Amino acid sequence: MNAPSTLTRRSLITAGSVTVMGAGALVLAACSPAGAGNSGASDSSGGGSANTPKVDAGTEVVKLADIPVGGTAAAKIGDAPVLLAQPTEGKVVCFSAICTHQGCVVDAAAKEFDCACHGSKFEAATGKVLHGPAVNPLEKIAVKVSGDAVVTA
Repeated sequence: MNAPSTLTRRSLITAGSVTVMGAGALVLAACSPAGAGNSGASDSSGGGSANTPKVDAGTEVVKLADIPVGGTAAAKIGDAPVLLAQPTEGKVVCFSAICTHQGCVVDAAAKEFDCACHGSKFEAATGKVLHGPAVNPLEKIAVKVSGDAVVTA
């Protein structure tokens, strides 16, 4: 029969340190930037920055009627998620839906854009940060109204 093994104080502290460091690495991995495996923007749309899709001018994004006046909407340009707002009738703005904090996809809310990952909030008309942890505004994407549609500019 084997004698019971005893843990020394040193081996217990060493084992605890390794466990804490390992758990810390897992926590940090959960908040890693988009390039490290999070749901960030795909660059498969052909260029631009990691957050801005590169498409031909005149590509339809949404119908103007899909964006309420004073409200917001979510759409895609190619595979890239985007956010749109119509602050005043006929004036439309568009932003990358990739949060500038850690690369999560930001959601359209009634009058702003909200990141569910860490709580950042962005002003719909300008993309500027209303509430952090993000410090940089959402990346603007040039669009225009053409007839009854919103198209890339």
